[in-house]
Amino acid sequence: MRNFAWLALPLLAIALAKLAGHSGLAQRHPRIAALLFVWIAADTLMLSLMAKEHRPSREAVLARLATAALVVLLGAPPAVRSGLATMPSVSVALILTLLVHTGWSLLRAGKAWRVNAPGERWRKAAAVLVPEPLLRLAMAEVTVLRMALTGWRAKPHVPAGALPFAYHRHLAPMMAVLLTLQAIEIAVQDVLLRLWSPRAANLLLEVGVVLLLYSVGLIHSLRLRPILLSADGLLIRSGMIAGQMVRLEHIAEPAPEVTAEEVKAATTRNMALLAWPNVILRLSHPVERKPLLRPRPPIRALAFRVDDPAAFLAALEAARQDGPENR
Repeated sequence: MRNFAWLALPLLAIALAKLAGHSGLAQRHPRIAALLFVWIAADTLMLSLMAKEHRPSREAVLARLATAALVVLLGAPPAVRSGLATMPSVSVALILTLLVHTGWSLLRAGKAWRVNAPGERWRKAAAVLVPEPLLRLAMAEVTVLRMALTGWRAKPHVPAGALPFAYHRHLAPMMAVLLTLQAIEIAVQDVLLRLWSPRAANLLLEVGVVLLLYSVGLIHSLRLRPILLSADGLLIRSGMIAGQMVRLEHIAEPAPEVTAEEVKAATTRNMALLAWPNVILRLSHPVERKPLLRPRPPIRALAFRVDDPAAFLAALEAARQDGPENR
């Protein structure tokens, strides 16, 4: 919530300043409106940075100033634009700020490309040019689209030395039915809505197709991302939705039976999708969870489903019996 506030408050201040830029007072005094808009954009972004980091780096300061310049150049209301037209020095300063930030970022990205290993070069270089949250979002979007479009022939990625355990056989038929219903709903909605507003129908059709691709990617991810048992531990996954890594020595014991009371407990993370779990692992070392809206108790048990629970539990017991010195 704190990170959200540091992002939301500057956006709110800039939105209010843009709204004020459409007023009659701003139109009568465009130069003053332009200076105020530039000051509000830069000041709010810098204050949010200083509230988040007591000693921000030079790169962070330059990035905030460049963001403020971009906001002014692309999002200024007409009155502010006319005011900037009468003050070319301010416009030049904004453009120079963007150019300096771009050049400095390209130099840092080139350095990151040279010093990192080949497999990490592009990600490290992109992390310099793009904010980390946006980079993670973009990588997630690319992964979903790749799974949706090329997942038909792809094989599950299983690292060397790891044992895969499938969990998609009971989920795939149910999700295929949901996918069919989703496609029918999109088609019927498009036909009915097009009679009223073709523009709204086109917009919702695009949204529906994107959501349909996401559903296809999710179905493929169930097969392409199996549960993995390796010397590093047990990686429990629910397709591309969730994953939980736990060390073998942190597993206390599998529960003798799956009970509703333990599955629904606040300290149990249920990772089964659209079905009842058939395996519960109790942990000797609780796993802390990041709070969303309120604090949550640590994870003391993991509930999930595998297609062959007997084989999974046998392999897990064999791996636990094999001590760390032998793995």
